[in-house]
Amino acid sequence: MWKYLTIIAALVLMMPSAATVNQNSAPLITVIEVVGPIGPTTASYIQRAIDESIEMGAEMLIIELDTPGGLLESTKHIVQSMLASNLPVVVYVSPMGASAGSAGTFITLASHVAAMAPGTNIGAATPVQMGGGEAPDDSYRQKVINYAESYIETIADQRKRNVEWAKSAVRDGASITETRALELEVIEIIADNRAHLIDQLDGWELDDRSLNTAGYTVTEIEMTLAERALRFLFRPEVMFILMIIAIYGIIGELSNPGAIVPGVTGFVALILLLYASASMPVNTAGYILIVLAIILFVSEAFTPTFGLLTATGAVAFVIGALMVFDDFAPGYELSWGYIIPATILTVGFFVFVVSAGLKAQFRKTKTGREGMPGRVAEVVNPINGGHGYVMLDGELWDAVSDDSLKKGDLCEILEIKGLTLTVKKLNKGGPDEQRT
Repeated sequence: MWKYLTIIAALVLMMPSAATVNQNSAPLITVIEVVGPIGPTTASYIQRAIDESIEMGAEMLIIELDTPGGLLESTKHIVQSMLASNLPVVVYVSPMGASAGSAGTFITLASHVAAMAPGTNIGAATPVQMGGGEAPDDSYRQKVINYAESYIETIADQRKRNVEWAKSAVRDGASITETRALELEVIEIIADNRAHLIDQLDGWELDDRSLNTAGYTVTEIEMTLAERALRFLFRPEVMFILMIIAIYGIIGELSNPGAIVPGVTGFVALILLLYASASMPVNTAGYILIVLAIILFVSEAFTPTFGLLTATGAVAFVIGALMVFDDFAPGYELSWGYIIPATILTVGFFVFVVSAGLKAQFRKTKTGREGMPGRVAEVVNPINGGHGYVMLDGELWDAVSDDSLKKGDLCEILEIKGLTLTVKKLNKGGPDEQRT
């Protein structure tokens, strides 16, 4: 009897352990959302998601993708991370109405399993000007297209997907729906939602493993605060606003020395702008035109051109702003909705604020000891090539002069040394012969 009791007790003790094993064996699936243009932050986010998924022992990583495209360099980093990953990465173009355009096509083709939701599309991967700078000629553009075509061919071949269609997406800008993509073997799955996708992935055979999603749990890997801030910083409109703030702050500090706040604000904005610009290709000619516009705005304060320089500067500013992000990757264009208000604000800033401040800096001092030279005083004690006294603003001053001055004469102050004024006689009827 004791034998049977021992067996029963052992079975009872083993029951929690069995439950624990079942609980721990439930496959973990990690999920991230990539929405909007592909940039440096997106690349680092996906790499971090892959690394964390591996650390957590996830069965797979699902990237829910909706993008118009993005930067080639960032796309290359993402593709390299996915091709080198031992963790299965599933790209799911969703929700309904989403697209994997341009850079998104490269990323989708690089996945271990490619899926799309109903009502989505993929393609149009013909590269626009990649790398910024001056608009390329036809030969340069053809080289870029040839490079992108060979690159996407390599990706499609690596993942055993339709190479010819992948090449046409770059060469001809081909774009197709999810049903056509499935027919052409560009993707493997059409899923109505995430749960439908995961159900279809159960038992999916890859080269070296079979996916298990039975009884799965899902963990979403969110962007960190730093990643959200950097993604916001890399937006072209944010870079444009930072440029405006840097201009306002630095010029404001120069026109009002000692204000401190404008200078510090402008300097911080400039540092952030340079950081963002280093990661994104921009058109140098656009920046040059904007700098030229600033020079023209400042010159207007000292040149009587009756607004001609300001008008020319405004035109240069608009053209420069357009060129900074001209012919750029999808999602990184600069909208007229930012350019026009910024131009009006900048012209007003220079016309009414900076010009007044700069003029004040170069205007002759009119108060205190520094403002006394050039003023007119009245002689109260004759000066005959020596010392005498003059009256200025109700105060009696010791004065010296090489001229002969009698009481009641008006004299102009040349300089002040200590408490003694050096003066000279004013000509009768001269324009300066007035009390001040």
